Amino acid sequence: MNNFTFYSPTEFVFGKETEKQAGTLCKKYGAKKVLIVYGGGSAKKSGLLDRVNASLHSEGLETVELGGVRPNPTDDKVYEGIALARQEAVDFILAVGGGSVIDTAKSIAAGVPYDGDFWDFFIQKAAITTALPVATVLTIPAAGSEGSGNAVITRLATLQKLGVKQPMLLRPKFSIMNPELTYTLPAWQTASGIADMMAHILERYLSNTEDVMIGDRLAEGMLLAIIDAAPRVMNNPEDYGARANIMWSGMVAHNDTCSAGRAEDWSTHAMEHELSALYDVTHGAGLAVMFPAFLTFMAEHHPAKVAQLAMRVFHVAASSDDVSTLTDEECREVALEGTRRLRAFFKDVLRLPVTLPQLGIDTPDFDTLVRKLHENKGQTFGTYYPLTPDITREIYEIAMN
Repeated sequence: MNNFTFYSPTEFVFGKETEKQAGTLCKKYGAKKVLIVYGGGSAKKSGLLDRVNASLHSEGLETVELGGVRPNPTDDKVYEGIALARQEAVDFILAVGGGSVIDTAKSIAAGVPYDGDFWDFFIQKAAITTALPVATVLTIPAAGSEGSGNAVITRLATLQKLGVKQPMLLRPKFSIMNPELTYTLPAWQTASGIADMMAHILERYLSNTEDVMIGDRLAEGMLLAIIDAAPRVMNNPEDYGARANIMWSGMVAHNDTCSAGRAEDWSTHAMEHELSALYDVTHGAGLAVMFPAFLTFMAEHHPAKVAQLAMRVFHVAASSDDVSTLTDEECREVALEGTRRLRAFFKDVLRLPVTLPQLGIDTPDFDTLVRKLHENKGQTFGTYYPLTPDITREIYEIAMN
């Protein structure tokens, strides 16, 4: 296990009608004038935005609104938010929505006190040293941004989709999590969110760091819980217990609990980011395509951890419970079977696409995908297995079938 610092100060307020506590919580964390950031209008139509505003106003807090954040959030809305926050002299940002809204709010929070272009943080030209406080009212369990210090934004001018991580400053002060707010999510959005949180777990699980048994078992347990709850949610959207477990899993998947002390990979996310930047596909759906492709390649080239996943999570039988004692051929076969079962879960339970053509990309521009990927990540990247342009092209090609 590697040395690590774990810092996760977010206050989670979980359960029914908890959005009514937004005003009390904002005031507790020092807010006087709050910028409310939200998405495409469902927060307004459902009455959630009115309830949040009423709660804030009941505590004597002023509010300003910024709506219209889109899925795969873009830099234009961040610039708009920075300008509005400065103009209105807000001192607190409350995101009401899912990961796209929360990531936009975090980027605004970092950009307001910074003299330069907020994009400097995403291209590592500058470091975030201060930010406005951020909090969330979560409506879409998926990205886990309600419990992390991460944000991902797409720059429209260059179609770069990049991330930033600053757990000391960008973790929300509090996150309100009411599973009832997810009842009306379209099945597609629910399923894509589940695929996204599973991918967050797998990016941490696929690690070469030794002696990380606690992290492995936490990751495996979360995956098993998600696999159990997912069909209940898909078949009965108002199953509170299943919704609650999915919502909490999405947060724990991304708040670094299961990644402490280990190298993380994030290669598959990087490959999907190029897909969603170029083709504007739903992030979770793109991951449901790319992760089986990535694991198929790894089953042939670096199979041990994939085989362990197959045995412990997807119940693939093997001659031994200890993956280190399997022959190379058995390890490969176990890893491939586990990958087939993950793919079947995405396809049959979540009803998500599992190939690029099913995702609506019949003739992908592999040259552009690979070129932009390696411009952003370097000629070779990946901690689980070094990925060169030839390899990433092969993985994209595997994703065709």
